Amino acid sequence: MTVFSKRLKEARCKAGLSQERLGVLAGIDEMSASARMNQYERGKHEPDSSMVARIAHVLNLPTSYFYAEDDDEAKLLQWFYRLSADERTELMQRMKS
Repeated sequence: MTVFSKRLKEARCKAGLSQERLGVLAGIDEMSASARMNQYERGKHEPDSSMVARIAHVLNLPTSYFYAEDDDEAKLLQWFYRLSADERTELMQRMKS
């Protein structure tokens, strides 16, 4: 299993979406959505960057999340991405001090 496929499956399951539903929401034809997402999760195929961006958008995650090899780094990317602009600014200022 690749890092991408592992992160994809984790994020999809956490969001409570089926492979088919995630694929359809990401713009894949309903007839092939489940099969394509299954191939991505098994690591048989990896989507191109535009598809990764669409999947990330549906799951409310940054694209970098799917490539983070370290679990803690992936969690930080997820949390940071979901902060409001004000919360990001506050966090960055705290980190500087």
